[in-house]
Amino acid sequence: MRVLVAFDKFKGSIGAAQACDVAAGVVSGLGWEADRCPLTDGGEGFAAILTRAAGGRESSHTVAGPRGEPVRASIGIVPADAIRAGARARLAAAVPGSRVGVVEMAAASGLALLAPQLRDPFLASSRGTGELIRAAAQAGVQSVLLGVGGSATHDLGLGALGALGLSFADGSGRPIPRITPADFARLGRIEGRIEGPLPPIAIACDVDNPLLGPNGAAAVYGGQKGLAPADLPELERQTASVAAMLCRHFGRPADLASHPGAGAAGGIAFGLMAAAGAVLIPGFELVASWLDIERRLAGADLVVTGEGRFDDTSLRGKGPGAVARLGLSLGKEVHVFAGRIALSRGIPGLFVHEITPAGTAAAEAFPGAPEFLERAVRLALSRA
Repeated sequence: MRVLVAFDKFKGSIGAAQACDVAAGVVSGLGWEADRCPLTDGGEGFAAILTRAAGGRESSHTVAGPRGEPVRASIGIVPADAIRAGARARLAAAVPGSRVGVVEMAAASGLALLAPQLRDPFLASSRGTGELIRAAAQAGVQSVLLGVGGSATHDLGLGALGALGLSFADGSGRPIPRITPADFARLGRIEGRIEGPLPPIAIACDVDNPLLGPNGAAAVYGGQKGLAPADLPELERQTASVAAMLCRHFGRPADLASHPGAGAAGGIAFGLMAAAGAVLIPGFELVASWLDIERRLAGADLVVTGEGRFDDTSLRGKGPGAVARLGLSLGKEVHVFAGRIALSRGIPGLFVHEITPAGTAAAEAFPGAPEFLERAVRLALSRA
């Protein structure tokens, strides 16, 4: 029996690789063969998962965290010819090059780096992400692949652009050394250009949110980053003003803010498109090709997947939902494990398992997730 074990992270609890390890241990204990395939949506684990899958090299750097604190974060350096052909073709169509730098925004500017009481998009900066991009450029890559899931920021990427050479000043010309949305109201001008050679940047992105409006970055994602509802109108106004300033500075059309995906990760997609000509590419399609998921599904007798919460949105094209749908289309038995299952209807052939025991408080559910997952997988597969 060959089992494809393909988990994404259980947000706030266990990473994709650890979840795969837990389930694979159960599979091996049953005498079956486990094919471990950690998944990533561009957030936590993006750089490590893709780099290791291609046999690339990781390097660690100290960069600025979302509130300016030093954090250690890694980038991946991957020879393009080590990437599977389908993924290489998708990537090369956007940003060709013989060596790819894989950068993960969550490692430097991620929400998970902040305790809940410190989450505030007005005070969070993407500077560390820019420092990682610069580190990749200095390592001699010919292109950068940036995963932008799980960000703590809403600074339109100005922090990252500051690390790449731009500077910012208030109306009196006084420098704003660490710009965040708390400074947007006093921002008087943007100065400079990106310094030194910077390879082309592809942003792996599966959201289509524009920067502004009811479906924009602040309206949709601000709350999970600590934005109080009463502060949304002001942040939206300031975002629009700064976006227009950035477009004028780089001679970009004002409607760039309306581009699908411009609102990704607090607008860093918009900022990098405006300043560096970054391009957006479908994230899960690239990851699925990179990890050779379709071939591995075809070779599996049974599929085990899951994430922290599995609901109707999980079935709309990426991550464990995409793995589950493709597995079912190939006639495979598919089991989904999640901390919380919230599907509005059953899916024929799909076995879903909520791993958290009824009545378990959140304070117990997060640290107990590895044990709960192991128990649930063991019970389900012993009946398979």
